[in-house]
Amino acid sequence: GTAAGLAILEQSQQGDWDVLVIDAVDVKRAVEGGHLAEIPADKLPTADFFPELVMAENNTVDGKTYAVTEKFGYNTISYDKSKVDPADMADMATLTSGKYDGRIGIYDYYLPVLGLVALGQGINTADITADNLGSLKDPLMALRAASKQVADVVSAQTALATGEVDIIVGGGEWLTAVLAAENPNLDWTIPTQGALRWAQSIGVVAGSTQPDLALEFVNYIVSPEGQARLATSSCYWGMPANAKAGDALTAEQKAVLRWDQQPEFLARAQLYPIPDAALDTAMQDLWTEMLAQ
Repeated sequence: GTAAGLAILEQSQQGDWDVLVIDAVDVKRAVEGGHLAEIPADKLPTADFFPELVMAENNTVDGKTYAVTEKFGYNTISYDKSKVDPADMADMATLTSGKYDGRIGIYDYYLPVLGLVALGQGINTADITADNLGSLKDPLMALRAASKQVADVVSAQTALATGEVDIIVGGGEWLTAVLAAENPNLDWTIPTQGALRWAQSIGVVAGSTQPDLALEFVNYIVSPEGQARLATSSCYWGMPANAKAGDALTAEQKAVLRWDQQPEFLARAQLYPIPDAALDTAMQDLWTEMLAQ
């Protein structure tokens, strides 16, 4: 995560690293720590990006550009379409209707899953507060009661792939796309209530001894070719920020990524909650209570 990455930079000699990939919401934190160099905005192809992925509010500080979005995706609903009705996955309420009790897994990360629960209650992720957090307890506990397990990334992927569970709450393209070649029944969607959107940014490390080469690498990563390769990388798939990457993706890859639905999906997705310290503690406490159920 971000903390680990910044810790490595702080323990390294200047010039050890040239580029940094970081959660988009943490770019400002890296800039404030002196870890990112300014990069010329006119050298970046952001005019070709999905508008929602330019994310200037995250990638710029005081009018200066320090990073550019390179990959994004969703925390939403992943499922095996041979075992569940895909139409049911369009409504989060189905998850706690009793129909799929014992067949659901929950991704073990409190921020996106609490965000999904909030969306299910009609609360925007940016509007989660200490005052309304309590209203998420009952729906969260109902989801846990309907679920078989709460699992990390690898365990969630394995459970879905082996049929131990048929649905993963908090999953998305990053969870199922890499498995699609072996099991095309694994799919994902965004319910009508919405989903959470994550994003990564890339920038040049301050003090790089090869700043021009580092910027050239950044530009390759956000080019259509680089974006298509990044989106379908072997570690995990994700959505390319550059909309022109579609020209470099195969029809099969675009189908797995639900490429043609991106404008609709982006309109329904919201960013992760960004709680202050007190709210973050309260959210983690609620999550711990759920895990103990």
